[in-house]
Amino acid sequence: MDRQRISRIAHTGHPIAAPLDDDAVRQLLEHALPRGDERVLDLGCGGGEWLLRALARHPGLRAEGVDVSTESLAHARTAAAGQGVADRLVLHHADAADFRSPHPFGLVLSVGAAHAFGGLLPTLAAARQHLAPGGRVLVGDGFWDRTPSPEAVEMLGDFADLPTTLERVTAAGWAPVHGHVSSRRELDDYEWSWSGSLASWALDQPEGPDRTEALAAAGAHRTEWLRVYRESWGFVSLVLRRTDG
Repeated sequence: MDRQRISRIAHTGHPIAAPLDDDAVRQLLEHALPRGDERVLDLGCGGGEWLLRALARHPGLRAEGVDVSTESLAHARTAAAGQGVADRLVLHHADAADFRSPHPFGLVLSVGAAHAFGGLLPTLAAARQHLAPGGRVLVGDGFWDRTPSPEAVEMLGDFADLPTTLERVTAAGWAPVHGHVSSRRELDDYEWSWSGSLASWALDQPEGPDRTEALAAAGAHRTEWLRVYRESWGFVSLVLRRTDG
């Protein structure tokens, strides 16, 4: 099984694909979309859940999503049609880091996709290229809540702690106008859902060719979470505006 398919299945029970509950998502979108008629771009949209929720809440909104996964984009198209918002959603099969658009956006969104750009600050640099004057960026990424083990750093990456993360963001020319630090419950719910959705999928098809591999992937992920990074990793979501206009 390729990683994109595993990820798609694992996020079945948690389609927002980040450690955030529904209330946190709603509040972040409220602060990111003060007018409700913005043009929105999601860089690394996956199954499009952020865009679908924004479109459902704001009838005047138009949105575009970019992702490399054809399976995730197909899911987003089907969901958009089912929710009656397909006429306001454009999806692009492309690398988010290479995507270019002829028009700017009032909100540029990228939550949990910083790996596609090489980190949080490169993600913000890419978002800046698409942002309309006075627009906002909604970004979510990890940080170290406690000193990590070398194994955790090797597994997840070289994050900073939360104060340093915010200092780097502001030094790059951004001002946070809203933020959310995921709670332990949100973090744990996300991880249980990830491994549980994948395991359930495998168990529902006892004769399936990918059953053994999917169960192994679910077990490996659960062990890595519990033994390697559960006590040290955190997640922060920020609504940002440019300090230089």
